[in-house]
Amino acid sequence: MTILDEIIAYKRKEVAERIATHPIKLLEQSLYFQSECVSLKHYIKREDKSGIIAEFKRKSPSKGMINEFANVEKTSIGYMQAGASALSVLTDTHFFGGTTEDLTTARKFNFCPILRKDFTVSEYQIMEAKSIGADAILLIASVLSKDEIKQFTALAQQLGLEVLLEVHTQEELEKYIPEISLVGINNRNLKTFDVDFENSIRLAQQLPTGTVKIAESGISDYKNIIELKQHDFDGFLIGENFMKTASPELECKKFIEQLNQNTNVEA
Repeated sequence: MTILDEIIAYKRKEVAERIATHPIKLLEQSLYFQSECVSLKHYIKREDKSGIIAEFKRKSPSKGMINEFANVEKTSIGYMQAGASALSVLTDTHFFGGTTEDLTTARKFNFCPILRKDFTVSEYQIMEAKSIGADAILLIASVLSKDEIKQFTALAQQLGLEVLLEVHTQEELEKYIPEISLVGINNRNLKTFDVDFENSIRLAQQLPTGTVKIAESGISDYKNIIELKQHDFDGFLIGENFMKTASPELECKKFIEQLNQNTNVEA
């Protein structure tokens, strides 16, 4: 059993428990349930932004604890002031040390798109994402069937949420459906944890014109972004590179300043 298999098995049990304690009727009473979502697609494409989706993540199964004491309010506000296009917030507790409250806190202090980063295996989680203030959800192609992707996308869009579909292989790319306009290509092989930008570029070239292409994982240098932009990537999800430092928001600011300076030089 891979770590991903373990996460999904645990997630199914966890969701069943949450349905019992926090029924959908309760979720629908949330302040955010009737709120209009902010478009992740729009913010990624904004020319005055960096294209970076800055992630708040305390730990991971592969790296262990990354930043146990990071403050959501301070970090998320700092990310946006640094010029990030959007936020990604890990809400998985058992494996990543996040909570749904982390996302709601980020929502309170930021008017920007927020991606709920979690392992979606149930329609319940999509309703929950809306109720905690998310604007977009992640669907991971490797753990879902094409029918599930269609079903989950339809519900998300009905609620006003955007969908980011994550793929890493040719087989997963074949689960893409035209209703999805945001595709994240994971640069990291989740089995070996090796980073391969060439694989991401090859997959991205097969996506329809107009798809917002987001490179995920393994980005540790502004030069990675300059290279990926040359292959029509629009967005760049970065978490660990910022979170492993004492002040993630300052590291993000420094990174974006370097990117802007060198992008202007390239231009």
